[in-house]
Amino acid sequence: MAQRSGIGKIAMWILLGLLFIGLGGFGAANLSGNIRSIGTVGSKSIPVDSYARQLQNEMQAISQQTGQPLPFARAQEIGLDRAVLQRLVRNRALDHENSELGLSIGDEALREEILQISSFQGVNGEFDREGYRFALQQGGVSEAEFETSLREEAARTLLQGAVLGGVKMPAAYAETLVNYVGEQRDFTWSLLDEDSLDAPLPAPMDAELRSYYEENTDKFMLPDTKMITYALLTPDVMIDEVEVPEEELRAEYDARADVYNQPERRLVERLVFADQESADQAAAALEVGGTQFRNLVEERGLTLADIDLGDVSRLELDAAGEAVFNAAVGEIVGPEASPLGPALFRVNGILPAQATSFEDARAELQQELALARAVRAVEVRAQDIDDQLAGGATLEQLADETKMELGSIAWHPEASDDIAAYTDFREAARELNSGDFPKIQQLEDGSIFAMRLDEELPARVNPFEDALQDVRAALLADQIVAALSTQAEALVPTLGGAVGFEAAGLDALIETGQRRNAFITNTPNGFMSAVFEMEIGEIRVLPGDESVVIVRLDAINPAADEAENIALLSQLRAQMDQALAQDLFAIYADDVVRRAEPQVDQRALQAVHVNFP
Repeated sequence: MAQRSGIGKIAMWILLGLLFIGLGGFGAANLSGNIRSIGTVGSKSIPVDSYARQLQNEMQAISQQTGQPLPFARAQEIGLDRAVLQRLVRNRALDHENSELGLSIGDEALREEILQISSFQGVNGEFDREGYRFALQQGGVSEAEFETSLREEAARTLLQGAVLGGVKMPAAYAETLVNYVGEQRDFTWSLLDEDSLDAPLPAPMDAELRSYYEENTDKFMLPDTKMITYALLTPDVMIDEVEVPEEELRAEYDARADVYNQPERRLVERLVFADQESADQAAAALEVGGTQFRNLVEERGLTLADIDLGDVSRLELDAAGEAVFNAAVGEIVGPEASPLGPALFRVNGILPAQATSFEDARAELQQELALARAVRAVEVRAQDIDDQLAGGATLEQLADETKMELGSIAWHPEASDDIAAYTDFREAARELNSGDFPKIQQLEDGSIFAMRLDEELPARVNPFEDALQDVRAALLADQIVAALSTQAEALVPTLGGAVGFEAAGLDALIETGQRRNAFITNTPNGFMSAVFEMEIGEIRVLPGDESVVIVRLDAINPAADEAENIALLSQLRAQMDQALAQDLFAIYADDVVRRAEPQVDQRALQAVHVNFP
């Protein structure tokens, strides 16, 4: 039954493909002349219509994904025509192989599958002979051609199933991977930094700094850099040119009335009860039983965070508002009615009413509205400045004649200071090339700028004088690590016992059950990889940045039979079985193609291609 279902699906896809071409009016389906085939593979030909149909389907699929039509020239550039031809050649080679093996489905099986295809059924659910004929006619294919293609596709499926049946990757492979991922380590470690040094290090001498610089110039490289001159106009410099009418300020103040004038509020917790009797009992327990409010909350399986209402106004508390707002901080009110039932309320804080007059808010409103108008003023100036640039004005002239500010920057991808803090500028600088004419571009805050590439500098060594601060820091860091490493190596022989770290005066940090992907704070890069290379009892000193780590491996724990590992093992086995099966069939199919000796008629192929737009 499974085989029949599979063949039925194959038939549906074949039919849909034929109908797509028949209704689409593709030109290559109507090639003139006697060209019927673009080549042969063994005893099988490669029909022109099959190649044209599959190529068009692939182009249509890509067009739907991208939302843009795919010209045939572009399809050839990406190798789409070759991929379709290769797939057709392989399929026809498998068809030839099936013919040689005598592998096919019987007429009765083919008939049953055709009868089950819904597209060939009438309104009564029965096979419609006339509908079958009409559908194939619309697809431009005869009944014999359709049934032959269906039979060949089914035979290929049977052949593939025969080749791949029972293919399984050895279980040890997946188990090894799961064990690798799931293994755990127990270890003890300690961090030594500059404060752990036996004695402070002396400041490096000038000769040491220069020698270190010359021996490590690769540490002091400057990246590829673009020397850029720019002119920038920000809304801030335009504010003095804009005015905000008084009525606009008052209108904005009125629109923000809920911001500038807020009523008194309370920080409140609310504990709701199922009925009035339960609420009354809880209130009584608070008064005479010595019960704490927190106890009532925990008895309900809740936390204080679960009952916290935050800051609320009198109206938000409905009927309980009056009582709550008359209570002092720390007081418990209730039971009072609430939308969820009778409740106790605890007041945790009082937020006094806030009333900001128009006069007090005026400066803030003036600044915001003036800045918004300044942004629009910059936008208005942008077109005029862009026209000046198009007319030959230089950035220096713009800075003299307008409010644009002239600046320069040594830009590289890591630059983030000044104008390079703008994402839009960094993207524009990245695309800037020698010879590009300055043009007005906009930044995310409404500013506008234009820029010019003056020079491109390749990666180079930063001069000693400019790099001196970095040289001093790097040398000191190396000296700290070297001194700490020497100090740590001297301690290694004493760290083998259970109390070895403490006896050596180290803070022992004990980690258990850590996997390869664990992240341990303050450890150097590659720390966990080094731990998983160690033997039990081994001690290593691992250098970091201005610090070293001493680590001792205490135990190696194999992957446990956890649900996660079991699921991962099952998934890996399935994936590996599938990958092995696919690889085996690919090898077999390649051999079938080689033995079938395919021959492609390039002139016929070109005749098909000229019909594509």
